[in-house]
Amino acid sequence: MNIHEYQAKALLKDYGAPVAEGRVAASPQQATAHASDLGGETFVVKAQIHAGGRGKGGGIKLVKTLQELHAEADRMLGKTLITPQTGPEGRLVRHVYVVKDTTIARELYLSLLVDRGSSRVAFVASTEGGVNIEAVAADRPEKIATLTVDPASGIGEFHGRALASALGLEGALAKQCASLVKSLYLLFVEKDASLIEINPLVVTKEGNLVCLDAKIAFDDNALFRHPDIAGLRDIHEEDPAEVEAANLGLSYVKLGGSIGCMVNGAGLAMATMDIIKLYGGEPANFLDVGGGADKELVTEAFKIILSDPQVKAVLVNIFGGIMRCDTIAEGIVAAARETHIAVPLIVRLEGTNVARGNEVLAESGLAIIPADDLDDAAKKAVAAVKAAG
Repeated sequence: MNIHEYQAKALLKDYGAPVAEGRVAASPQQATAHASDLGGETFVVKAQIHAGGRGKGGGIKLVKTLQELHAEADRMLGKTLITPQTGPEGRLVRHVYVVKDTTIARELYLSLLVDRGSSRVAFVASTEGGVNIEAVAADRPEKIATLTVDPASGIGEFHGRALASALGLEGALAKQCASLVKSLYLLFVEKDASLIEINPLVVTKEGNLVCLDAKIAFDDNALFRHPDIAGLRDIHEEDPAEVEAANLGLSYVKLGGSIGCMVNGAGLAMATMDIIKLYGGEPANFLDVGGGADKELVTEAFKIILSDPQVKAVLVNIFGGIMRCDTIAEGIVAAARETHIAVPLIVRLEGTNVARGNEVLAESGLAIIPADDLDDAAKKAVAAVKAAG
């Protein structure tokens, strides 16, 4: 689960990390009032959406008067902001974050994430802050430093010293860095975060470290332990189909392809998507209906898949274990009739009651394309999309 920058900054502040003072506003008038309360001469107005690259899309602006601030807030609020990460559809801006301007001497990069290779929390640091860190990693990997933390011993002073050195910080700044590193690690572990990214982490002209921008993501599976974090969720920033699927207990992730997938089991779903790509197709979604789906849930899953206008064919790949193939077949037939499916439907069934399941499909009178195995199903799905143009 992602949260907004202003929410991330509040959490960082709670853990003792240095952040620029700011307030969130839902109207130009509120933004102006907040700036007056904050005091100072210059401010930064930042559109609040769950996407990076806001500055490139015009979502971050420096203003020098309250009149300019009011005008920029009015320009952003209620408008769609398009950035390199939102796609052409963009995101609607419902709030802006008004922050006191910070005098910047240097821009750095610091993040924490879960390193799957070492099964540890890893710090990633770079002296090249404020830019696309992926490009830095690809073009100048020597500018990236990585340091993992042993979960048995936890965070230590040497981690702070090592990261300060990697960032080129000395003296008082190195001490501030060590304190920040400890704060970030505690926040990451205690709140079950999956990512904390500070970009840029700036050195001010006054000689202080400040987290100028912040992105935090959390492990969805751990939210039951953190009702305070779950309360920060903004469903307006999530895909409506993904929200609906979650409410139904379905695991659904929208992708950018044209072949809708309905599978039982996360591993089988991943394999299905891989084989679709192997034969030149692109999956439109990840959808795991789980092991206990009934006809009603299968019908709802179909509706979610078909709500994506990019779907040109649907591939159902079911291995019947706990879930019987005849039950799934009945659900497929009911769903196809209720949704009046107008795209090719390819079905591969295997496992418990597979013979009866195939009979149900054949007796339905619907234009269902049966497949012998996963390989055959993927080929037929890709061919169906190509034939549809």
